[in-house]
Amino acid sequence: MFEKIQETVSFIKERMPISPRTAVVLGSGLGGFTKEIDVVASMDYKEIPNFPMSTVEGHRGRMIFGRIDGTDIIALDGRFHYYEGYSMQEVTFPVRVLAGLGIANLLVSNASGGVNPELKVGDLMIITDHINFMPDSPLRGRNNPIGPRFPSMHNAYDAEYVKKALDIAEKHGIEVRQGVYLADQGPAYETPAEYRMYRIWGADAVGMSTVPEVIAAVHSGMRVFGLSVITDIGYGDVIGSVNHEEVQKVADLAHSKLTVLFRELIASI
Repeated sequence: MFEKIQETVSFIKERMPISPRTAVVLGSGLGGFTKEIDVVASMDYKEIPNFPMSTVEGHRGRMIFGRIDGTDIIALDGRFHYYEGYSMQEVTFPVRVLAGLGIANLLVSNASGGVNPELKVGDLMIITDHINFMPDSPLRGRNNPIGPRFPSMHNAYDAEYVKKALDIAEKHGIEVRQGVYLADQGPAYETPAEYRMYRIWGADAVGMSTVPEVIAAVHSGMRVFGLSVITDIGYGDVIGSVNHEEVQKVADLAHSKLTVLFRELIASI
């Protein structure tokens, strides 16, 4: 895998027209953020050696190079999931490549289900911590020399970036929550009993992504900011059926609020 990472990094560097230090990973239905980018160049994932392919609706599968308010960034319009059949090393392959490209700051977003009764559909939740309920770890196996064998996850979601985002939200009158994100493998949505269990464990929101990427990013020495869009709820008497199309629709409605937070946070770091 190390050799593949280096091959991919070399391929992209030869074609990368900017020198970014910040990257954004866009989750289900959140690809609209790419409209805010002054695009310099882009590549479909299928054009990039060794890159997996996005198979989930709402994940376009392209790497975008551009600028937001003068700041160089890379945006990954589409991510990979364990439930698609990829290994954890494949799921986090793009993050390893970003590290090789010199990315120091990673902003991750996702659509998730709220299990905290204080959350409602359409809320933005700043991730302050996570619970990893995936059946595997991206760090399992031979250690990537870019990071330590036993990395600390104590400040996985950078506290300084959380504070910056809270200040930005207050300035613009955007209501945001803070909470713990739990990742399970999917692709089946959770049962009511599972929602209750996750809440007892301390989760505020539940999804099927993000945590493997964050683990790989922290291991690679990146500073991370995470944001969940609450697209459905799973608590009390309001647990209902959920489908991917509805998730995408709600995520799209949250686009404007997410854009304000990400734009100003990118400019501040």
